[in-house]
Amino acid sequence: MDAKKNRIGGWLREARLSERPKATQEEVSARLATMGVSLSASSIGKIENGTRPVTDIQLCALAKALKVTTAWLLGETAEKN
Repeated sequence: MDAKKNRIGGWLREARLSERPKATQEEVSARLATMGVSLSASSIGKIENGTRPVTDIQLCALAKALKVTTAWLLGETAEKN
């Protein structure tokens, strides 16, 4: 059995899909690029599936791009922001 490589996958997907209109992985990748963080749509999918680890820099950028807190992405709080 493979262990998950990150804690944020499910939360990341929830944050992305809770936007109206729903954000695509490509859109999130483009937002990250404007912050100087290179993460492809494919990599975002792998993070959401728990098969790719996330750096602290990527975690912070993903939270900012999706307007949630890093604590929320880590499942540590019920408050998104």
